[in-house]
Amino acid sequence: MPGLVVNRVAPGFLGDALASFPEGLVVVSGSSGKSTTTKMLVAILTAHGKRVFTNPSTANISQGLTSALLERASLTGRIDADLAVLEMDEGHGALLSDRFRARLVLLTNVMTDQIDRFHDAEKVQAMLGRIAARATGTVVINGDDALLARLEPTARVERFGVTDEVLSRSPRGLGYAETTRARIGDGVVVSAVAGRSAEIVLGGDALSVQLPAKGVHYAVDAAGALAAAAQLLGPAFDPALATAALAAMTPVFGRGEVIAVRGQEVEFVLVQNPASFQLNVDELDPDLDQIMIAMGSDVRDPSYFWPVDTTRVRRALFVSGSKADELALQLLYQGVEIGSIEPDVAVALDRFLALPAPEHGIKTIVFTADAMRRIRSHLGLVA
Repeated sequence: MPGLVVNRVAPGFLGDALASFPEGLVVVSGSSGKSTTTKMLVAILTAHGKRVFTNPSTANISQGLTSALLERASLTGRIDADLAVLEMDEGHGALLSDRFRARLVLLTNVMTDQIDRFHDAEKVQAMLGRIAARATGTVVINGDDALLARLEPTARVERFGVTDEVLSRSPRGLGYAETTRARIGDGVVVSAVAGRSAEIVLGGDALSVQLPAKGVHYAVDAAGALAAAAQLLGPAFDPALATAALAAMTPVFGRGEVIAVRGQEVEFVLVQNPASFQLNVDELDPDLDQIMIAMGSDVRDPSYFWPVDTTRVRRALFVSGSKADELALQLLYQGVEIGSIEPDVAVALDRFLALPAPEHGIKTIVFTADAMRRIRSHLGLVA
């Protein structure tokens, strides 16, 4: 609400605030991975002694950005930080593009995502192109994403991505709307991934990186953050500091987050589009015996998720959320056994947590954004 009001009464505030950082503005955008990549980049820069302003809790639309700035701004509208690293929603970032200039823009990927907002991938590509055009120094792009690879920003371009071997171990790809196998050149490359560990080659050196959550998609986020940090810090970039910062980082809430709830460990896995659903399901231990899946009102059309192969789940003890029936239908058609369908997320959650400890692994909840918010609220967890 504060951001909405200020944007109405003082429309110049956002642009003025974004231009006030001595070492400039960094913008992170794309279909998926924005929150994690932003948090990774902030962690690396902070470890190098930089004072960084960022937008917490994925406040990545215009009123959220303004509210985040207001929380830290002095009476003169200035923020005590060296630089800003801001996650921006693709659509809002494009709309705001005439209000900012960025020292560096980092673009994660283009996926088939939010089809009620973004009708096709080319529309997202055009939005990200407008954001990239605001870069004055460097645009860091995912070199494996064909739509991003076709952008032609005026700023210098640096790339990150994965090796052919890493890609081949993801049988369904990495979820980009279009993938290119054109070589990334001397960019930052993920050369190996195993669970929460990865090897990333930067400047010819192979770095051992601990990830905040399991999966090649988190390794790609780390590669993007490392590539951007190396550009921003120049000769001051210290690989040891960077990898230590990543190892110490906790997940962005809901993204592979493991927390203690009512005396037991629970893993939260957020899925936001078919690609993230597939990549996260592929990382689940097939022997997990206590899984709950919840789909909420943020999914306008549940058929959007039908291309996802959920067979690795095997058995979902609870299927919940306002779209529980539609989700259960998909799971049943794919041979997943269902224990109970309970649309009320709070009721399903309480019953799920009351079960005895699992025989294998830990209790795991896979949810969409609306169900995530309801579950975290019911548990009294802050963002």
